[in-house]
Amino acid sequence: MPTFAFGLQYNGTAYRGWQFQVNVSSIQAVVESAITQLANEKIQVICAGRTDAGVHAMNQVIHFHTTAIREAHAWLRGTNSYLPRDVSVQWIKEVSSDFHARYSATARRYQYVIYNHPVRSSVLYNAMTWWYKTLDVDLMHQAGQYLIGKHDFSSFRGPHCQSHTPIRCVQQLQVRRYKDWVIIDITANAFLQHMVRNIVGVLLEVGENEHPPQWVAQVLAAKDRRCAGRTAPAEGLYFMDVSYPAHFKLPRLSVDDTLLPFIAL
Repeated sequence: MPTFAFGLQYNGTAYRGWQFQVNVSSIQAVVESAITQLANEKIQVICAGRTDAGVHAMNQVIHFHTTAIREAHAWLRGTNSYLPRDVSVQWIKEVSSDFHARYSATARRYQYVIYNHPVRSSVLYNAMTWWYKTLDVDLMHQAGQYLIGKHDFSSFRGPHCQSHTPIRCVQQLQVRRYKDWVIIDITANAFLQHMVRNIVGVLLEVGENEHPPQWVAQVLAAKDRRCAGRTAPAEGLYFMDVSYPAHFKLPRLSVDDTLLPFIAL
């Protein structure tokens, strides 16, 4: 059976996250329904990384197997015709049978968007997190560097995380300001449940000068979620991209791509 990879973009506001759940709306459910209608057979998809309720994606990658034969443009346009307006397929590619959206991935990249302004936005309220206190971005960036490398991230792990190990390797973490916007950009081999949002929560406390940057190292070393403080809201989080071995030849976002055009600076 042929195997296809799709690149998905979605606004997660109306959904209870990626994973299928009975009697609630999920990204997985609407995507499987759309492809099933086009393929005229039951389709099950696997994603690169499950996103929580309210979290968005710019290039979520999925794969599925099918006996259906369609031209590339038919898969793209046909699937999109069955999807709601807040979910869309951006690209498709037939891949080898050894490709797996989750297990073949070598890294995932997230961005977290903060509107750092005294007054909230009524237009972009579900596309970012509003923070009215002025944030020191330089201190936040310094703090984030303590998380680079392979560590036990138990202090940043959600209570219902199903991962067999808390060990993760953070490859890069940058905090940048663009006028009233603060973007936290983080890449790791994989993430624990709520890991990015918990990291952002700690960086926000540093940015407010509640703690010095080196406090993050203490939180990490504690391996205790109670030491890490708040969990940042889901609305500002975006699953940006996934890395795979080059031989799969999947489309990727440029390393310089950010959400700046999306937030219309």
